[in-house]
Amino acid sequence: MKIILDLMGGDNAPLAPLDGAAQAVKEYGVQVVGLGDEALIRKTAAENAIPLDGIELVNCTENIEMCDEPARAVRQKKDSPIVVGLNMLKEGKGDAFVSAGSTGALHVGTSLIVRALRGVKRPALATMIPAQKGAYLLLDCGANVECRVDMLEAFAVMGTCYMKRVEGIQDPSCALVNNGAEESKGTPLLRETHQKLKTTPGIRFVGNIEPRDIPAGNVDVVVCDGFTGNVVLKLTEGMAKMIMGMVKGAFLSSATGKLAGLMMKGKVAELKKQMDSEEYGGAPFLGARQPVIKAHGSSKAKAIKNAIRQAKKCVDNDLCGTMQAALDDVAAANAAAAKTSET
Repeated sequence: MKIILDLMGGDNAPLAPLDGAAQAVKEYGVQVVGLGDEALIRKTAAENAIPLDGIELVNCTENIEMCDEPARAVRQKKDSPIVVGLNMLKEGKGDAFVSAGSTGALHVGTSLIVRALRGVKRPALATMIPAQKGAYLLLDCGANVECRVDMLEAFAVMGTCYMKRVEGIQDPSCALVNNGAEESKGTPLLRETHQKLKTTPGIRFVGNIEPRDIPAGNVDVVVCDGFTGNVVLKLTEGMAKMIMGMVKGAFLSSATGKLAGLMMKGKVAELKKQMDSEEYGGAPFLGARQPVIKAHGSSKAKAIKNAIRQAKKCVDNDLCGTMQAALDDVAAANAAAAKTSET
């Protein structure tokens, strides 16, 4: 299996992506096609004793920066790792693409080059978020600020497929983010979406979920528009950082606290691992015809390695094919319902 990797994307490039790629080759047995400034990449590998075994390098003379306007950058910077990588994926020169680069450029490039599955207007950015009970999948978490009912329905279907195929959950539950649990709550869009999801085939819809209940992890797939999802994601990240900081401060504040910290060291380490988003890799663009994974911009080697593992699982379990079949079932059901209502 070949995983195409942007070696120039992210705050810690090219060292972190290169190191993560080498670890992934060793641990998962994949081949990696690394894209970027070949001279710099080889120099970085030599200086850090990173083996290039199993990593094929493709030189790119340009790079899309975080400050670049996404659509313009994709059109103009044809020799950047994001554009080259997505074109290679489309042409069958790799099985999946991973990048920690510009989210906007990756979203635009995925939509224009790789294209979306039948029945999907625009791919959704989905991410696994640590919770009290394991983790849940949040989508959309930033790609589509405004959504229609059919888009939110597609998110629910694709999120359910992801949790089944990649996370191994047999019957994942799905909920719609709202300001109340009652069916009558929320905007007209949310009320209509709620009624739609109640009859959507292939998902287990459990109703609305209030933001305060999301961190409990009682729901496997959390559906919302990209604006709401991005707020949920960033607030969750901020709260987790604050709480871990407060716990650390409490243990270091006194001799008693330090003693308690030593006694609780193992439990704190378990909690830290459970809340570590790097364990889950990256955020897939669900709805793309082929697997595209967006790693966090601040990803270190561990996160890149796990993003590659995530990409491998998407390919191994034919995630895109499964999503297309599920979306086709929904389209057929909606067509039948529309025909019935006409008669």
